Amino acid sequence: MLIYNVTIGVDKSIEQEWLVWMKTVHIPDVMSTGMFVGHKIYKVVGVEEGGAVSYAIQYAAQSLDEIEIYLEKYAPRLREEGAKKFGDGQAAFRTLLEEVE
Repeated sequence: MLIYNVTIGVDKSIEQEWLVWMKTVHIPDVMSTGMFVGHKIYKVVGVEEGGAVSYAIQYAAQSLDEIEIYLEKYAPRLREEGAKKFGDGQAAFRTLLEEVE
């Protein structure tokens, strides 16, 4: 199992609007691509910098191929939608995690 992890710093002034949008629009859009089998969202606790809070959204995929298809075919449009809606109010970095058994 692979995890596509997106950690996002969100300005506190838009946090609630952003969180609702993530739960009702963005995450469902990502899941509707069919490239992921599940997801979880976490709030990073104990770290607030410059009036921002951080969230980690983890999408589970069965293969690297599925993540690569997502990144090539779907991610650019979905990232652009978030940028248009929230502009500089959010900043993200992404990591790929592999489950170790």
